Amino acid sequence: MADLVIEAIGIAAGVIGVIAWGPQILEVWKYKRHDGISIPTFSIVAFSLTLWLIYGIAIKSTAMIFANILTLSVIASIIIGVVRIRKSG
Repeated sequence: MADLVIEAIGIAAGVIGVIAWGPQILEVWKYKRHDGISIPTFSIVAFSLTLWLIYGIAIKSTAMIFANILTLSVIASIIIGVVRIRKSG
């Protein structure tokens, strides 16, 4: 039971973390704003999240796996959006 509660807390934290990226996604995809977004920084964050995902898989943590896959998807979406805007501009 305690393990289930701990995983639920981790999943909730992951979902909240993904929601936090919402305004950034809107800025990039809806308003086409990319000022101040550093592709190298976002790439390093993506690499770090990939390592956390591998760690989550290694320890069989559903919450870590779920949260890191979601966050990597969001980061990838932002990077793709910024690259598209910068290439078209």
